[in-house]
Amino acid sequence: MNRTTLSLIVGATALAAVTGFAALDAPAASGSDTPKTAVRLPVEQTRLLCPQPSNSDIADTSYTSFTPVAQGTGDSGKAQLAPAAEQSTDSTDTGKSGKAGKGKKRSDAPTLTPKQPGTPATGDGSGADTPALIGTATGRFAPGWTVQETTAVAAGSGRGLLGVNCTAPDTEFWFPGASTAASRTDYVHLTNPDDSAAVVDIELYGKDGNLKSTVGEGITVQPHSSEPVLLSTLTAAKESDLTVHVSVRSGRVAAAVQALDDKLGGDWLAASTDPAASLVLPGIPKDATDVRLVAFAPGDSDADLKVRLASPSGEITPAGNETVHVKAGMTTAVDLGDITRGEAGSLVLTPTGTPVPVVAALRVVRGKGSGQESAFIPATAPVGARASVADNSAKGTTLALTAPGATATVKVTASAGSEGGTAVTKQYTIKGGTTQDVDAPVPSGLKGTYALTVETLSGGPVYASRTLRTTIEGLSAFTVQTLPDDRGTVAVPEARQDLSVLLEK
Repeated sequence: MNRTTLSLIVGATALAAVTGFAALDAPAASGSDTPKTAVRLPVEQTRLLCPQPSNSDIADTSYTSFTPVAQGTGDSGKAQLAPAAEQSTDSTDTGKSGKAGKGKKRSDAPTLTPKQPGTPATGDGSGADTPALIGTATGRFAPGWTVQETTAVAAGSGRGLLGVNCTAPDTEFWFPGASTAASRTDYVHLTNPDDSAAVVDIELYGKDGNLKSTVGEGITVQPHSSEPVLLSTLTAAKESDLTVHVSVRSGRVAAAVQALDDKLGGDWLAASTDPAASLVLPGIPKDATDVRLVAFAPGDSDADLKVRLASPSGEITPAGNETVHVKAGMTTAVDLGDITRGEAGSLVLTPTGTPVPVVAALRVVRGKGSGQESAFIPATAPVGARASVADNSAKGTTLALTAPGATATVKVTASAGSEGGTAVTKQYTIKGGTTQDVDAPVPSGLKGTYALTVETLSGGPVYASRTLRTTIEGLSAFTVQTLPDDRGTVAVPEARQDLSVLLEK
């Protein structure tokens, strides 16, 4: 044995004493070790970003934070939502956002600090000065953390109930269902949680393809700030149906579209799930008076899709809209009318031939005449292991569950109330090909609002959405949020230290 080998063995022995474990055996023959399945552990940090809720002086906004109780998280951690910094700009410079800067910086005092998992925490704001919020949850508060932003606007363009799940930062978003029509005022809200600036491109696609413009290229979103970009400043075209593509050159942002209509009210349009050949848009309210499908194929190939409605009794093919042809790079819109006919329903899109990835969303209208109000349902990912939605009330909440394939069983937990009450759990079986508006559980002794958590127990994938209803100045207002998997756990491969690599051969 030479001196080098001896030194390595001595060093390895010393390292074993420090680390408590080291493998000093010679390497086993190739293929002799059987790979072990990665274990799933709770995530240790979650970032969520809430857009500026409204530019109306009469807007009232509530925030609800909730983390479901999870195994293996320990006792440490915290969650906090705080205002994003507003960048100081000259008051006469509207820039690409179409809004003048106010030349001040928001207070960095926490807006909302939850106390414990399993119980919602609430906060509120009012008026046009309520800022975007940047949130971070760590430790036991991180797995499955969700924050709901709900805004009531009594009058003006976009009046009604606007709701959005605060979203995690990412680098790409698709928003079919936006518009630059004369009756619409749509903003893309971009929020940057990081310490360095993000550079973002915004592309618009109408019925004839890309609305080419350099104005949406290279938009800078300063650190810890939010930028609302008015779509009509990016193009002169008046398009009733647009697909907005947000891509990030550097950094990352959260993005959401605020769609405000002069006659149909307003709501937030959340991003569609990633482009896929088959899509599910769950939970069309049974009293919807008008439903409009907007779809887009991002690639180079046209998509031909079969349209089905998953109703309480099974799948229905809507007469006159059995299929839809989506041309590559062009936004396609289809009026489906009152497709639900008084029953719960979800739209299921599948390829008729060669699978082509698409994105899609629904604009849903309730009411008639001056009492009309609208909301959006984007295509979404399945519930998966678990998904939660906050800010529910005892009488104004509808939970829709869809099993487009095989029959599935889920567990639904109503959390403790934000001001009191005890959690309650129920199980539901959803037959394949159906949608059910379930009688969602309500916490016993409920005070305040509560969260709903859906967990898949068996069977095929389940898709879900939650509808909130309230009355605002005589208007029956509503908003819809989907429940994709909360990604509260992450796969961690099993690893061990092996210092035999230090041995000289």
